[in-house]
Amino acid sequence: MQFVPYNQLATMPNIIVDGSGTDHTVLTLSHWPKSRSPLELRGDTSTAIVFNYLDTPKLHIEAEAVSNNHFDEDGLVGIFALLQPVVAQRHRDLLVDVAQAGDFGVFERRHAARIAFVLSAYADPESSPLPAGLFNRPYADLASELYAQTLDVLPRLITGVEDYRRLWESEDAKLTASEELINRGLITIEEQTDLDLAVVRLPEELPRQRVHRFTQRRLAECHPFALHNKTTCSRLLLLQGRRAELQYRYESWVQFASRRPAPRVDLSELASELSLEETTGGRWVFDGVDQITPKLHVEGSGQTSVPIDMIVKRIEHHLRTGRSAWDPYD
Repeated sequence: MQFVPYNQLATMPNIIVDGSGTDHTVLTLSHWPKSRSPLELRGDTSTAIVFNYLDTPKLHIEAEAVSNNHFDEDGLVGIFALLQPVVAQRHRDLLVDVAQAGDFGVFERRHAARIAFVLSAYADPESSPLPAGLFNRPYADLASELYAQTLDVLPRLITGVEDYRRLWESEDAKLTASEELINRGLITIEEQTDLDLAVVRLPEELPRQRVHRFTQRRLAECHPFALHNKTTCSRLLLLQGRRAELQYRYESWVQFASRRPAPRVDLSELASELSLEETTGGRWVFDGVDQITPKLHVEGSGQTSVPIDMIVKRIEHHLRTGRSAWDPYD
């Protein structure tokens, strides 16, 4: 078996790790919605599913190729485990931790977080050691080249991530700073377990900074790895001065196995209601339950005119009374 770019699979019998299958896919090892991966292999990450597959010889099949339709940490580590199972099994716990860091922003080992930061740096045109022209190519070509390069790099990251310090130290420092703010009580997290909701209050003067999620650039006041490692709640309500934003975490988009996050409620109606009351010139928007990490937030204005306490109560009401609008499970 070999890695073959997704757009070059043609009629090759293939295994897809972490994404969606093609017409010639013989097995999908993915936590994606409705992936039809074997139920007995289920895991939180696609990497965990791959390891469960390696542990179950009766389900092994013949295929010429393994691939994925997008590049991220979970896809990379899962494909690596399928291609180099002996090496992968020796470092199984670390590799699953890397996949969790990439997908869910949670980690047990700082080593895993740093590997995720390096892989994100490879995929970021501003920090990547790869040729700049690569990032002008179509996404399918870019993803394929990222896989080709990082499948070679990953074994070195497992045993020598310190050698890649220049690619992870800046974001690692941002993570440390966010962890310290939480530990000092300057960022507070109040959990409402019955709603699977964490209300996060941020210092008003705390600026946004560039971070990575899913190997993508994001802006956040608190590094998501620091926040997600402190609460398992799948709904996060971030409050900062006159700004409020509700986020659904990725755990509720996929077929999460270790627990069932609260189902996603469509907040489009609430967004419309809040927009009618908004006087800043901004408009409340809900990204949609089918997006991987959708938000309810104000577009066109950094702040809201609607009282924050009222927003909190109305979000709580909609989460408590709204019906499930997203079911990723087969």
